[in-house]
Amino acid sequence: MRQVILIVPDEFYAPFMKLVKALPFSIKAKPIAPPKPKQYTPEQQEWIDDFREALHEVELHQQGKIKLQSAYDLLDELRNNSVG
Repeated sequence: MRQVILIVPDEFYAPFMKLVKALPFSIKAKPIAPPKPKQYTPEQQEWIDDFREALHEVELHQQGKIKLQSAYDLLDELRNNSVG
């Protein structure tokens, strides 16, 4: 005897089970729990929030609503503010 595990979308579950129950086998169906949401450390969450904000700023820039700093300006700023 062999065991088969299937994952069926909710909208297809009822018709699928009707079909399977018509077969001459032993059927055991149990629902699976949805995955738990990932827990992030405060540092990871801060990085995620900053990244989302940056993506939002890029979208606004692409829509012409804001002007972003050029890469050259950023490099100049980093050079002028460096310690050492």
